[in-house]
Amino acid sequence: MAPLATRATDATHDLAMMASAAVLGSLTIPGRPEHVAAARAFVEKSLGEANPVADVAVLLASETVTNAVLHSNSRRAGGAVTITVIEIGGGARIEVTDEGSELSTPVVKGNGCVSGGHGLFLVQTLADQWGYVRDQIGTTVWFWLARPQRLPGPA
Repeated sequence: MAPLATRATDATHDLAMMASAAVLGSLTIPGRPEHVAAARAFVEKSLGEANPVADVAVLLASETVTNAVLHSNSRRAGGAVTITVIEIGGGARIEVTDEGSELSTPVVKGNGCVSGGHGLFLVQTLADQWGYVRDQIGTTVWFWLARPQRLPGPA
């Protein structure tokens, strides 16, 4: 099944409108590991290669989408994950929405001795802000990356 482009959720769209932000795009992919590459490509294309936060955004999107396809109900047959890219507040906000899980919540594992499970540690370390929202529909993990400020050049 090929990834499907979709409209951002109403809540995301409303947030963007209120904050003078722009929803750059939204993509829904099947909740399978082989589709994580499509999410990475989508984030990179949405932000543009010249965007100074693009590389970090792609890395963190890859980590959060991988978590969604491995640990949420989205991994079940017919499951899906939606990635939304928003330009807001002088930076980029990426949201990854999955179908939730009765067994787990997003957890940051900071112990370097444990193998695997460090995706949210990277998000916590590299993002300027991050969080998650759980409701009856699923879980949305989001992060925000500030666009670096340009230093004034010589006069």
